[in-house]
Amino acid sequence: MLYFVFYILIGAFVGFVAGLFGVGGGTTQVPLLLMIFKAQAFPEKHIMHLALGTSMASIFFTSISSMRAHHLKGAVRWDIFKGMAPGLLLGTFSGSFFAGSVPSKGLKIFFVIIMYFASFQIIFNFRPKAHSNLPGKLGLFIVGLIIGGISSLAAAGGGFLSVPFMLYCNVIIYEAVGTSAALGFPIAFAGLLGYVMSGLGVEGLPKYSFGYVYLPALLAVVSMSILTAPKGANLAHRLPVLKLRRLFGIFLAILATKILLGII
Repeated sequence: MLYFVFYILIGAFVGFVAGLFGVGGGTTQVPLLLMIFKAQAFPEKHIMHLALGTSMASIFFTSISSMRAHHLKGAVRWDIFKGMAPGLLLGTFSGSFFAGSVPSKGLKIFFVIIMYFASFQIIFNFRPKAHSNLPGKLGLFIVGLIIGGISSLAAAGGGFLSVPFMLYCNVIIYEAVGTSAALGFPIAFAGLLGYVMSGLGVEGLPKYSFGYVYLPALLAVVSMSILTAPKGANLAHRLPVLKLRRLFGIFLAILATKILLGII
């Protein structure tokens, strides 16, 4: 029960941050889950896989409401979604299924790189200037394939890559953010499927695991993040979000450094 309380707190924090800054997902959730899983003495060789799989599963549920909210605001470019979704599904499923055979240390190293990249984007408010138009169907498929593959190994919704890509291709910011939220759904769906399938039949997983998804943590995180995300979104209009985003970016960099030191 004590650890379940920690999962509830993680869900509350992740949801609040997602609502306040429009970011979160794996970069916030995975490091916190790693700490709790380690405290519960889960097998070290499975901890990173469980953190990634559980985080991807939670994104699947939260991405549905996020996609719907942006659609109602008319902020989703469904033409881009249709072009990228097939590549995202294939890339994310392949990457997450492949992750089951990658040693925990290798996954941690890749995740740390992604965390530093995400923290850099947040701290410096990185937004590339438009230099090109959107590619055709094949180009969107390939971009989706790459973003899906990378996102699967970071348990992320892909916004740290898809938003800069769309801004570079002359998509206006609110449509880039809205479309990115919608793209998080196929990423999370394929990632959830891949981590479940790659973990089925694996020996040594903790009780109540479904593949590489730890169900007690998933239940607590999803239930609380749904409640706290609107609270963060409401405060976003009243607080100095840009300054707070930079502090959050520094926080992510500190978490990444902690994981890196653990690897070393």
